[in-house]
Amino acid sequence: MKTVKDQLLVWTQLLTFVAIWAVILLSTRGNLTIDLASLKKLPDVVTVYAILAWLFTKWLWKLRIFRGWLVEAPNLHGTWIGEIKSTWVDPKTSETPTPIKVTAVIKQDYYSVSCCIYSSEMESKSTNAQITREAESGVLSLSYVYTSRPKIGVRNRSPIHDGAAMLRFSDTEQYALAGEYWTNRKTTGEVALKNVSSRLVHGFEEGCSLETGENR
Repeated sequence: MKTVKDQLLVWTQLLTFVAIWAVILLSTRGNLTIDLASLKKLPDVVTVYAILAWLFTKWLWKLRIFRGWLVEAPNLHGTWIGEIKSTWVDPKTSETPTPIKVTAVIKQDYYSVSCCIYSSEMESKSTNAQITREAESGVLSLSYVYTSRPKIGVRNRSPIHDGAAMLRFSDTEQYALAGEYWTNRKTTGEVALKNVSSRLVHGFEEGCSLETGENR
């Protein structure tokens, strides 16, 4: 069964198509008469609609005017700074590792999202990611499966591995993501991130150099 937002999206698409057709007819014929000549304008309508749809899925969906009623997912696109804290306990010292500072880069458009996390020793990339709303709480979460590739110099103690994470989204004060991760090395931990820029960076050091966030 379609949700209200699904139905609203369909009606918005239909009304947009009709509005484009009306504008083209008024600008070229001066009236809205539906006849064979007006039907011949449909290829032009489809072209304009396709361009607007492409612009919407790439950029326009981020505008606040669409937030909530048409676009449910939050705009996570950008660079995030935070830390990863492992629950692993060193059997020799009975201590957990020091939290690791990380840079996260989230790429997002209307239909897809991906996440890449960098630290000074590793790079992890999502292989499958999605934004979902929890049924009971209504909280939005970013969940993803990833592959982590530590730098070759540390693979003797940190081999390549796969994992999954679920991070809950909060925008009460500043855009933030926080949650847990699990790996096939039978380790778990916590992730906490805050958004610092809508600009995408390409590595750990570049992300850490961002000092102030940008308004969304």
